[in-house]
Amino acid sequence: MLKQWPPLNVLRGFEAAARLGSFHQAAAELHLTQSAISQQVRGLEDYLGQPLFFRQGRTVSLTDAGRDLLATTQAMLQQLAAGIRRLDQYRKPNQLVVNTSPAFSRHWLLPRLASFREQHPEADLWLYTSDAAPDMAKQTIDIAIRDDMGPQADCEFRVLFEDRLYPACHPRWLAPEAGSRPTLHGEREMDWSHWDTQGGADVGQRAQGMNFSDPGQLLDAAREGLGMALVSSLLADRSCRDRSLVALTDQTVRGPKWTWLVHRDSQGDSLTRAFCEWVCGELGAPS
Repeated sequence: MLKQWPPLNVLRGFEAAARLGSFHQAAAELHLTQSAISQQVRGLEDYLGQPLFFRQGRTVSLTDAGRDLLATTQAMLQQLAAGIRRLDQYRKPNQLVVNTSPAFSRHWLLPRLASFREQHPEADLWLYTSDAAPDMAKQTIDIAIRDDMGPQADCEFRVLFEDRLYPACHPRWLAPEAGSRPTLHGEREMDWSHWDTQGGADVGQRAQGMNFSDPGQLLDAAREGLGMALVSSLLADRSCRDRSLVALTDQTVRGPKWTWLVHRDSQGDSLTRAFCEWVCGELGAPS
């Protein structure tokens, strides 16, 4: 790892010159002199120990190393710009930052959010989804609702719902002429090995089949008729009610525990309390 990073203004100068193919145009865009851009690029080349541009008179073109660095630099600057733009969210009144997984957001929370908005039109909800559980001490999050986290310091931790799992598929796979149902595989509790370990019945599951790391995508694949999957009763509730999924057996097995973390700095906020009460009401959990 580098002990010292090149200054941000140097990387911006390099990116502009590389994108525009001209030190002169880069200088005009950044309101600098051409000499300043040239010095920035030369300093960056000296720091990296290799040339980034071929220079032919007033024209410049990228070396292979320059093209590689351009892609990295543009991705970094775009991510930094997006992160800075997101900071405006924290200055909004009635802002509530809720973290959850993409699967919970898509299949449970979003279909129900209209009722929360009707009850609390003043709420400015920021739904922040992530594959991994957040670090509440390092991230500005009011509430996290997930099935993959434990207690954290300075947070209220509570189990909201103990999920159950069962095998399901699209109704077309139940037709006599449908043939053998393909098996769709997930991870963690959504894997068929969990079903077998918990004494689940044989529904024709096989070791072969498509694999999904996101339980939401696994559920989507089953809804689209790609095969049978082990699904969450919480996430699949709407799909079973609209008959886009049908359970293959009445048997269920233990699933993950859906929990929340509420940061102590947000616990006294009326909007946080209102959202927590609404979630408990929707889940049928005591508030």
